[in-house]
Formats: sequence, C-alpha cells, structure tokens
Amino acid sequence: MSTAVQVTRTGGPEVLEVADVETGAPEAGELLVDVAAAGVNYIDTYQRQGIYPLDLPFVLGLEGAGTVAGVGEGVTGFAPGDRVAWQGSLGSYAARKRVPAAVAVKVPEGVSDEVAAAIMLQGMTAHYLVRSTYEVKEGDDVLVHAAAGGVGLLLVQLAKARGARVIGTVSTEEKAQLAREAGADHVIRYDREDFAKATRELTGGEGVAVVYDGVGKDTVDGSLASLKVRGLLALFGAASGPVPPIDPQRLNSGGSLFLTRPTSGHYLRTREELDWRAGELFQAVADGSLAIRIGGRYPLAEARRAHEDLQGRKTTGKLLLIP
Repeated sequence: MSTAVQVTRTGGPEVLEVADVETGAPEAGELLVDVAAAGVNYIDTYQRQGIYPLDLPFVLGLEGAGTVAGVGEGVTGFAPGDRVAWQGSLGSYAARKRVPAAVAVKVPEGVSDEVAAAIMLQGMTAHYLVRSTYEVKEGDDVLVHAAAGGVGLLLVQLAKARGARVIGTVSTEEKAQLAREAGADHVIRYDREDFAKATRELTGGEGVAVVYDGVGKDTVDGSLASLKVRGLLALFGAASGPVPPIDPQRLNSGGSLFLTRPTSGHYLRTREELDWRAGELFQAVADGSLAIRIGGRYPLAEARRAHEDLQGRKTTGKLLLIP
C-alpha cells in the first residue's frame, strides 16, 4: 500500500482525498519508485475537474522523481538505488509508484530530486517550445505570457540563452521582478496596459516572431495581434479557459500567421528524443545556466491547497508535493 492523492469524483480542489492505494510489485517494463517529490501542473486541475476525462477513481500527478526500489522483468539500464525522474505517468501524487521505464530518465549528480521533479514536465515543455515548435534564433523577438510562472521562467531563460530579445507579461510587480531576474528584456503588466499594443511599440510596429501562450482564452486575441507577418502562436495551455474556435481568415488578415497547439507526447516520441531533452535540461541546471524556482512545497495532505494556490494565480515558479 502507498499513501496517495486520489480523485473519486470530479470537481474543485475539495475532491482531492488522501488515501491508501495498492501499489504492487513492478510489472514487466516498469520501475517501482519511492517518490521524493511530485510536480503540480495545470493539467492536473483539468483532470481533477473532468475537463480531461479519466476513469474514476484515479491518482493525480504526471511527473515526479525518486529512488528505484524495484525493477520489473525486461527492464535494462536501471537498478535499485538509481535516482530517476519522469513525466507523462499518471499517479505521481503518491509515496510509492510504478513508473514505466520508457518514460524514466536517470537523474545525474548535481541535480537534486526536487529540481528533477520540478523540471520534467514544465522543463520538457519549455525545451520543445524553444527548440522545436519554434526554434528560437539569435535576434528573434519573443513574447512569453505568464513570464513568472513555472514554464514562463524557463522559457525566458532558454530563449535568452539562444540570443532572443524576450518580452514577458505578468500581473504583479513581484512577478515582474522575477521575470527580469530570469533575463526578460521588457516586462509588460497586462493588468495595467494592452500587451499587444505595448509589444508592437517595443518592436517598432513589426511584432514578435513567436508568442508562447499558456494562458488561453484571455490572451489569444492579443497574442495573434502581437505577431509579425508569418509569426507563430504556440498555444500550449489554457489557464484562463479553453480558446474559442478561430476562423482561419483571422490568420490570413493578421499576416499569414501560424497557429499550433503542441503537446509533449508529440515531442517525446522516442527514447532518443526524451534523453536529448532531459540531458540538455539537466546539463543546464548542473552548470548553473538554468535556474529552477520552486515556488511552494506541500505535503500530500495539502494537495488541495496547492491546487487552490495554483488556480488562484498566487504562485510563482514550480509547486511540489513532498510525500
């Protein structure tokens, strides 16, 4: 048995329940892991609410890090005692979990369990957005929404490392300072001014090459209006709600714009791609070029409060559950 955060009915944060669940021995292709930290992500709130339906009951959480306690049949490259991290495996809000070896990566020396758990989903997201969805180049102008959030702070740093000029949007002065510390060249308080207009002014009327938008409904129109001709909107989340249908003619009139709705599964299709992305992220953390801000640590019993804080936009950086 393992202590875990279980959902038996969908709804608000109040439906999160701490329960003892059966873990069992690792099956073929699996690792049994003692979880040191589990990441809290916005997708968890969608699953909890039933926006992304799952069979009930289920244990929340898609990423974490910990120590291998057992290895299933046919698994190679991992052994008991190894520190590992993963993303894309449901049930990570738990003290002990079975993890498919195919989604696990070894955590190198110089990277803590907490940082490894914090970087897997959001770090992979930021990596594929900057390296693959739109490969940021020297001299690009880039707009990052929620630039002090978990993904936002990583996007700012990774885009700056590739030579971009980064414009970030935030809602408070505290968050503005965090975005600047991460390397943002310009920070726009979207609660005080029209971010699309400000972005146009900062780019001499041209617009940015790419907008990284995880906010969704509240920002999508302004994001499209912030792009230069043939610019790309990478709509990777919907923190403010689902985006209404977009008429393709809007992309035409905006300057032959591109729109994509990327998801991590399509950017982690092979072991080689997983190892490449994780390796670059872990190396950047180890050499100090990528800073991971952990904005909150909560025991499993306080998962409800973690969700309330996340959805209430009370947080910056990454939230973790510590079993």
